[in-house]
Amino acid sequence: MCKDCGCSITEDNYHHKHSHDREDIYTNPQLNDAKTIDVITKILDKNDHEAVHNRAHFEKYGVLAINLMSSPGSGKTALLEKFAELAKFRFGVIEGDLETSKDADRLKAKGVPAFQIQTGSACHLDAFMVHKALHNMPLSELELCFVENVGNLVCPASYDVGTHLNIVLVSVPEGDDKIAKYPVMFRKADLVLITKTDLLPYIEFDVESEKKEARKLKPNVDILEVNIKDDASIQKVLNWIEFKREMR
Repeated sequence: MCKDCGCSITEDNYHHKHSHDREDIYTNPQLNDAKTIDVITKILDKNDHEAVHNRAHFEKYGVLAINLMSSPGSGKTALLEKFAELAKFRFGVIEGDLETSKDADRLKAKGVPAFQIQTGSACHLDAFMVHKALHNMPLSELELCFVENVGNLVCPASYDVGTHLNIVLVSVPEGDDKIAKYPVMFRKADLVLITKTDLLPYIEFDVESEKKEARKLKPNVDILEVNIKDDASIQKVLNWIEFKREMR
């Protein structure tokens, strides 16, 4: 995947195991290397500086910006399509994918201003990518802007893209171990959405256990259950967003 966030450093790149580690667990020596850490730190520092600039840009236009993060297929685009039908606020979307403009095209078909970022091999959006997209969004006509990040439960959590809030989705078909396995992502969440709950009768998924896991990581995180076929569940998400917008 990308080379700038450390996710490309895998077991295939080295044959090393710390003597104190379990036989069945490998650790990554490059992530303990001072030079590697220094490079990653510099990249993130530059990104954070640009993210501050992006936030100021959103605020200049009075736009609340929300970063949507999840694994692929959790329902980010479908959620935004439902927002297009039900939301009372005007919003646009900055779309991130490795290839194609399919998600942006889906939203444009719903009348939503959308700009596609094709990241190539990068497994996340960064603040510089989002900054370029800002100049292609009609911010003066919007009240909200969603950044639909690349589907990935790891790297997007490390990159501030200049939004004000983070919403993280986890879907029932993914299984009820994702919050525990990907804690960095869920520590960043202001709202966790458990999506595709209409599949609960067919898939083993402990909703209450996942909620407890999320609140172990972030005790004050808000959590909502979402079924894209149930407008009432979508309205609860919209109400949460409206509340956050009014609080700003």
